[in-house]
Amino acid sequence: MSSPRWLPGLLLTAALPMLAHAEGPEYGPELQGFEYPYTVKHFAFQSQGKSLQMGYMDVAAHGKANGRSVVLMHGKNFCGATWDSSIKALSEAGYRVIAPDQIGFCTSSKPDNYQYSFQQLATNTQQLLKALGIQKATLLGHSTGGMLATRYALQYPEQVEQLALVNPIGLEDWKALGVPYRTVDQWYQRELKVSADGIREYERSTYYAGHWKPEFDRWVDMLAGLSKGPGKTQVAWNSALIYDMIFTQPVYYEFKDLKVPTLLLIGTSDTTAIGKDIAPPAVKAKIGHYEVLGKQVAQLIPQSTLIEFPGLGHAPQMEEPAKFHQALLGWLTQYNPVRG
Repeated sequence: MSSPRWLPGLLLTAALPMLAHAEGPEYGPELQGFEYPYTVKHFAFQSQGKSLQMGYMDVAAHGKANGRSVVLMHGKNFCGATWDSSIKALSEAGYRVIAPDQIGFCTSSKPDNYQYSFQQLATNTQQLLKALGIQKATLLGHSTGGMLATRYALQYPEQVEQLALVNPIGLEDWKALGVPYRTVDQWYQRELKVSADGIREYERSTYYAGHWKPEFDRWVDMLAGLSKGPGKTQVAWNSALIYDMIFTQPVYYEFKDLKVPTLLLIGTSDTTAIGKDIAPPAVKAKIGHYEVLGKQVAQLIPQSTLIEFPGLGHAPQMEEPAKFHQALLGWLTQYNPVRG
């Protein structure tokens, strides 16, 4: 007996939701639809002739409040949400925690045209903190957020109590070492092709030394869903501008000028280096070695402490949260200035 003609069509219709799920979720241009671990608020301000807004989380001390604030600065392929375990650990230790999404990222505005610089992002963040009544804070910057936190500490040294950098990029100047320049248009074309599988494979091999944990998939979906959602071209264009900023605005030469106690938290298996994929073999072989870079930069920073995590990669706070936060909180307590 032959099947009714409508049956294959019905089966296909029934399969569509499964296919959509298999391809992962889509999120709005400001990450609408993605759930953050704490309430997201928005800071509205004017910059470069535009009305912009920064999404941020402001989490009060859950434990006995110590009167201090920590500002978390996310990486290029991360968001404020990826700090979830760090926010919890710091809040429970008595800190007020501010976790903004920088302009161009995640829950924040993605302008059509913006002159991206680490100085501009630092200024934006300083305006947010001023609006929140925070005059002095400890900065915790991860990946690209480490470059931003460094720039912020150089720009506003009197407003920074301590600086902690988690596998920051920019511990070397890739351009000076021979990595070819990509134009913004070339970055844009590259970013339009972002996929969940591509993100996962890049992060597995570069960030996590070939290892993967199921909980990392949520962050892959976050990035991929933002990149293929209704704001796809907006997201890709801002991403391209941000990559150009990262590549052309090194902080490496100014580490020696930092005037605050600085902690380097380094997963030694990290191999992140911007442009490594198009670098000549000889150049590719000599960049992105965090087991060496951490030690070298610790020598450049006047008041530095280096804590290494052997076998961990680009995001030790996500790979081994308990071990990471024990080290971080120990240093923060040891080097906290006494307030009268």
